[in-house]
Amino acid sequence: MIIQCNSCDKKFTVADSAITKNGRLVQCSACGNKWTQYPVNVSSQKATKTSKTSKPAKKTNKVKKVIDTYSEEYLQKKHGIKIIDPSSLSPRSNKNKSKNQKIKKINASFGFYNYLITIVIILLTLFGLLNLTKDIVIYHYPFFENYISHLYETLNNFNLIISDIISNY
Repeated sequence: MIIQCNSCDKKFTVADSAITKNGRLVQCSACGNKWTQYPVNVSSQKATKTSKTSKPAKKTNKVKKVIDTYSEEYLQKKHGIKIIDPSSLSPRSNKNKSKNQKIKKINASFGFYNYLITIVIILLTLFGLLNLTKDIVIYHYPFFENYISHLYETLNNFNLIISDIISNY
């Protein structure tokens, strides 16, 4: 069975069994137009085929319908996109949207390395504060003395290892 798009006049070959008596929703692959196709009388289709073979085909100067893929109607029909005129929006809502967009841009730009640098800075700050208040903490909580001394000894060992690696290579 040959069906034809109502919008752009493109023709398609479809199996006869694909379209039932109740009809079927079909979509044009060229322009995206959707319609319900009902079965075409087989005798009339055969008659047109035989008439086409018996008569020479006439060339018609059809003007093809040009579809503007950026028109409001097409975007709404095909993709469900609504175009809103920015001048119709209130200035207050534009300010809120621009603030939200700035926040989204800031959140999107805060990547892995920014998080890594932030964590390193926070850890260095905490170790520095602990070093400054080490005597006060040990005075109030004497059982923390061993833990703090082991922590700074380990950090000193890491410092020596890294400085040796850098100086040897």
